[in-house]
Amino acid sequence: MSTPLLEVEDLSVEYVTEARTVRAVDRVTFSIAEREVFGLAGESGCGKSTIANAILRLLRDPAVIAGGSIRFAGTDVLALNADELRDFRWRQVAMVFQSAMNSLNPVMTIGDQIADIFTTHEGASKKSALARAGELLDLVGIPQERLRAYPHQLSGGMRQRVVIAMATALRPPLLIMDEPTTALDVVVQQEIMAQIKELQQQLGFAILFITHDISLMVELSDRMAVMYAGRFVETAPAKEILDAPEHPYTRALMNAFPPMSGPRTRLRGLGEGVRFRDIPDLEPVTPTHWVAPHTEDELISEGIA
Repeated sequence: MSTPLLEVEDLSVEYVTEARTVRAVDRVTFSIAEREVFGLAGESGCGKSTIANAILRLLRDPAVIAGGSIRFAGTDVLALNADELRDFRWRQVAMVFQSAMNSLNPVMTIGDQIADIFTTHEGASKKSALARAGELLDLVGIPQERLRAYPHQLSGGMRQRVVIAMATALRPPLLIMDEPTTALDVVVQQEIMAQIKELQQQLGFAILFITHDISLMVELSDRMAVMYAGRFVETAPAKEILDAPEHPYTRALMNAFPPMSGPRTRLRGLGEGVRFRDIPDLEPVTPTHWVAPHTEDELISEGIA
């Protein structure tokens, strides 16, 4: 079996202050193969974005990696020096952040922001860099005249396409997409998802796709993991989780979204104050489906199973 593109093993991340230490990610293990889409689902605050920032070593004080390893194509990411890390973040792994408006510089044109990638990382001339920036806009379906536009002059969907284009600029083997459709309406969400699928098929990159919306995740992902309070509670092929979720939290997360068609049903989420006690390590229920052992009486409150 070939070496996975990304290997995360027993990763723990803590937020350390004088008052207390909070473990936001607790011994998480997963891998992503070349060209694979791995989904990471869970409610806000469960640690999804912390994992993404740890992989790229973008964590800021008071966050620290407290244990575990991160390897990319066999290279120890945690051992990279500053120059190696700068190159790693664009050439090997690039990230599409949650809010496109916050990711773009409001006082620079779109063209200058994309061109800066090529001038900084490849030493390209400004003219050549702008020409390549135009090609990237073509790739995501945006007219090249928009190179002269500022972020506020673009719609939310167009800004998100720009950020995706920037992430693919140096053709990294892995893209991390952290809630790439947040704050977009349903129609634009579907357009962005279709764009991501098309680019992934065309360019062949792998994706770590992060969201709280399992329906979006299943649409794109090959495999996925469900995360709760810093730990994985279930991981399997995406369709298998959709058809036969094993963990009560997975079922609760799926039931928290209204269906788009059919009769009206009562939504059932976790409910206020519901939590699990210590989450044990995952155990296999099939060769490809792993779940944290649980019993119904492990729930602090009723109504999620």
